[in-house]
Amino acid sequence: MTRATAGAGAFLVAAALTVGLSPAAAYAIGDKANQAPSGPSGGATGNTLMAGAGTTSIEVTQVSGGKGAANRPVVPVDPNWRPPACWYEPVATPEQVKDAVERLKKEPNKGLVHVTPTLSWGRDLMVDHYEKGKPQSDGAEGYKDFNLGKDGKFWRGVVNPDREDDPEAYDCEKNLFWQDTGTVPKIKNAPTPKVLASYAYDRIKVPDTKVEMKPQGRSTVNLPTWVWLDKGKFEPVKVRAELPGTGIWAETTAKPVSLRLEPGTSDAETFPADGECPVGDDGSIGTPYTKGSAKEDPPCGITYLRATGGEPYEMKASITWEITWEGTGGAGGDLPDGTFEGTQDVTVQEIQSINR
Repeated sequence: MTRATAGAGAFLVAAALTVGLSPAAAYAIGDKANQAPSGPSGGATGNTLMAGAGTTSIEVTQVSGGKGAANRPVVPVDPNWRPPACWYEPVATPEQVKDAVERLKKEPNKGLVHVTPTLSWGRDLMVDHYEKGKPQSDGAEGYKDFNLGKDGKFWRGVVNPDREDDPEAYDCEKNLFWQDTGTVPKIKNAPTPKVLASYAYDRIKVPDTKVEMKPQGRSTVNLPTWVWLDKGKFEPVKVRAELPGTGIWAETTAKPVSLRLEPGTSDAETFPADGECPVGDDGSIGTPYTKGSAKEDPPCGITYLRATGGEPYEMKASITWEITWEGTGGAGGDLPDGTFEGTQDVTVQEIQSINR
């Protein structure tokens, strides 16, 4: 057997297994795209099924907000925060495991079954452990006749595809194991509402941060440029993640709380002075410019003190999104704030007054 390991790429070699984090030549059991029954056996369909370590059954849906074509993922403000690297979830019925083993019997040299994200077994080991019920060398119990007739599923580790090179991705290496229906394993890296909420964090899509400005695209030295975002454009975004067959779910919500302005030059003043424009109770940011307000200080804006030369200033506008979650059994809490940054070119002219 060969198991992929974290770190320097060393391999542990024993008898008749192969590598894991890539889906090379292994039968998929529980692969979501191939779970339709194929005749009375109810096994996975197809005869060249492959399952990568990142194959998950978690269903993610956008509940509200963030449905535009230009939406992008938020970036955690905390650079040290990471979503879970791996977790366990149900992947196959007894019939599907039996179906995979029967295929190995017919073509013993052409297939393997993933029993962990990095470990695959051939025919003999699968027959011994899951059909004949022989225990493993570490004493783990076997499963007589694939547990046919019992109510439950076999579970296996899943690696977050965004973290498959992380050493923590190797923390879900318990061999394909049985779990009765309606129960969740009491082991490290078992799925929880918070795991699902954190997984959903990376699936949150928010609008591009393009602000309204007056004047548009061309400002004037020593006169304020008003900046605002209309209410409704930056509504809260909610994403729901569910793990079928477990009753575990979580909804992760991103709510815009402030707009940060960076003028693109040190020769400028921001309003407020720290450049952080809060979101109002109605969801708007700043106040739209009205005729006659040219010389007033805006609630959100910039005054440029020097004209641009050959190149415009690159003003940055970034929205901070407060991330919270709730889930099964009344669970809930906070996740790190996220941010999304947009840039806009601003040309500043050397004129002391302008008719707006």
